[in-house]
Amino acid sequence: MRIIGTVGLPGSGKGEAATVAQEAGIPVVTMGDVIREETRRRGLDPSEHHGEIAKQLREEEGETAIADRCIPMVRDAAEGQDGEPVVLVDGLRSMAEVERFVDAFGEDFLLLSIEAPFDLRAKRLGDRGREATDLDREKLREREERELGFGMGEVMDAADLTIENDDTLEAFREQVEAVLERGAAAIDERDSAGSRTQSGDVTRGEQR
Repeated sequence: MRIIGTVGLPGSGKGEAATVAQEAGIPVVTMGDVIREETRRRGLDPSEHHGEIAKQLREEEGETAIADRCIPMVRDAAEGQDGEPVVLVDGLRSMAEVERFVDAFGEDFLLLSIEAPFDLRAKRLGDRGREATDLDREKLREREERELGFGMGEVMDAADLTIENDDTLEAFREQVEAVLERGAAAIDERDSAGSRTQSGDVTRGEQR
């Protein structure tokens, strides 16, 4: 079994990575969907109260509240597959969540950080690729501060693998496919071939 958790700031490409997985027939468990479902259950609009409910869930049920709800979903998705099960978990935000997944899945869990420069991420999040306005950029910085407040920066630093998503979409999708198909072995193969790391490549982080 291989459980791949992704972490990354807004506009980094986590959503595209999830799309690549879905196109390959790999189940995706999105942690944000758990928050959106809980927000609607409380009679609130997820577009306005997502961050608020995420914070409340962690305060009410502990730092691993969202991970706790996702783990049974991951197990169900893995059990429904033929061959070696692979599941992508989209959107880890804290080391407490990482450790919860490690406790649940051990060495079968792989943490992937997807990263890109701020200006590029702001452009991606702009309307149809147009340059983001100053207001858009300020909102993005505020959103990132909230995400980093959950400990996302520490999670990114602790990742087993990192994709620098600052090249073409095609290059990014190829790197995601490599991780989905072979996990850390994709990096071992690159290293054994003596390949140099370039923009858009996957790199291995220090083991947790």
